[in-house]
Amino acid sequence: MNAVIPEPRTAAPATGQDPGPRTPGPWRVHPADPGLTGIAATVQALLEPHFGSRLLPLGTVHRHDVPTLTLALGDGADGSPAPIGVAPDGAARPVDESYRLTVEADGILCRAATPVGVFRAATTALQLLVTSGDRVPGQELTDGPRHAWRGLLLDPARGYLTPGEVRQVIDLAALYKLNVLHLHLTDNEGWRLEIPGIPELTAPAPDGTPRAFYTTDDYRELQAYAAERFVTVVPEIDLPGHCATLREALPGLPDAPVPEWLAGRFPFVAPLDLTDRATGEAVAAILADVCRLTDGPFVHVGGDEAVGATDESFAHSVRELRSLVRKSGKRPLGWQESSRAGVEPEDILQFWVDVPMMDLPDTSDEIAARPELVTAGTTLEFVQALKSFFAPTDQDLARILDGGGRVLLSPQSHLYLDRAYAPEIVPAGREGDAARLGFPTYRPLGVEHTAAWDPASHGIPEDRVAGVEATVFAESVESLDDVTTLLLPRLASVAAAAWAGRAPEWTGHRARLAHHGRLWEQRGLAYLPSTEVPWVTAHEG
Repeated sequence: MNAVIPEPRTAAPATGQDPGPRTPGPWRVHPADPGLTGIAATVQALLEPHFGSRLLPLGTVHRHDVPTLTLALGDGADGSPAPIGVAPDGAARPVDESYRLTVEADGILCRAATPVGVFRAATTALQLLVTSGDRVPGQELTDGPRHAWRGLLLDPARGYLTPGEVRQVIDLAALYKLNVLHLHLTDNEGWRLEIPGIPELTAPAPDGTPRAFYTTDDYRELQAYAAERFVTVVPEIDLPGHCATLREALPGLPDAPVPEWLAGRFPFVAPLDLTDRATGEAVAAILADVCRLTDGPFVHVGGDEAVGATDESFAHSVRELRSLVRKSGKRPLGWQESSRAGVEPEDILQFWVDVPMMDLPDTSDEIAARPELVTAGTTLEFVQALKSFFAPTDQDLARILDGGGRVLLSPQSHLYLDRAYAPEIVPAGREGDAARLGFPTYRPLGVEHTAAWDPASHGIPEDRVAGVEATVFAESVESLDDVTTLLLPRLASVAAAAWAGRAPEWTGHRARLAHHGRLWEQRGLAYLPSTEVPWVTAHEG
């Protein structure tokens, strides 16, 4: 078998006795079409952490003793159906990403009808070269995606990553054929994007400490870097709740009206009141700058967990946020809660939770049986308040569908990768990381649990699915190593389901995963070597 993830739709061994090329190198990358020269440079950059000096410079002439990774435009169709969902680049129909890859004695040929299809083939070739041991067996693979939108949310608002670290995550996403990077740029804990119209948002703290944020140049360069890997950046400015940093930068903004039942009961950062003139002007300036700086067609406006706003205030805020984004020529996205402001056919809402999915206890005894809840100091009163607050989420999905909107699938149950790992699958010596990382009240689970998720399990008609997006919120992280430890190996499972449109078969998937630790190590990425997977060491080939 090959160890490619997502598993290719078809895989056939080469005819005859072709042993395939040796992997130790040297190797060269060759664009057979002039229009693929830029993609060849990107593929070369992705291969360098694995090949180093064994990778010959681009433009090296053909040598019979050096295998070649050839990139070519041609027939890449694999007979798979057209992808479903929303195209991240805003096109009316998703681009053809199907490809055909052929391994022969003199190298690997990547063919597709489009440049993006050629790039997807090249990432498959990279996985083959890294995971196949000393020789890539002769074979032909064909593949194409089921979902057009395959995303990953990063949370630099809570766990800042430098631009260089974000680039490492973009590379990782591209290697597993993800094509959207959703940046959660603002929250109570931080504001991470320079807004030229409101410099106070990223000014030094009152004690003079500089704040970590992305300058407008940083943001433009990250988008360009992602685009070279066929990844679209979607920024999120999370409002009207999650706004402590905005309130700190612009003191005096009034609170949204509070529902009578909640007033004074629980502490929260009051959501914004967008009926207030000063607040509306500030938010309009922010979104105008974000839209102007964003190359892609989508801007996410949040709309989740606006604790402390009346239904009327929340609905007004969401409608205003959507309107401001559209006035700037972009398409708004929002979390599922924003469906309560109304849904129209052009709306895309991100489905992440309902009360059953939250897996909350009903009694004090059930709390006592959950170590993660005991450690977090969870009380029955707090659980009951959570259930009451989140009760409307049980109808959000129906609201989206009834209004004719599209659903972006990010269910907390499987695609929130800030979930702690179950202690029983954590290898010796990694107990500290496993105990420290993950949202404190989620039930710890294993890699197999994530891999079991089926995109069709929610019963949403295919024509109403926008796509699939994993998230890794950063309440518990302090470094890139922490982020990738939460992501890996689980991100590969989500990528497989998003690409194929179904859960990967676990026995085969874990066998393929076993070879990917080598890939992550060569790229300098930390991961959790779950005992569920029979990891293959470098010398085992």
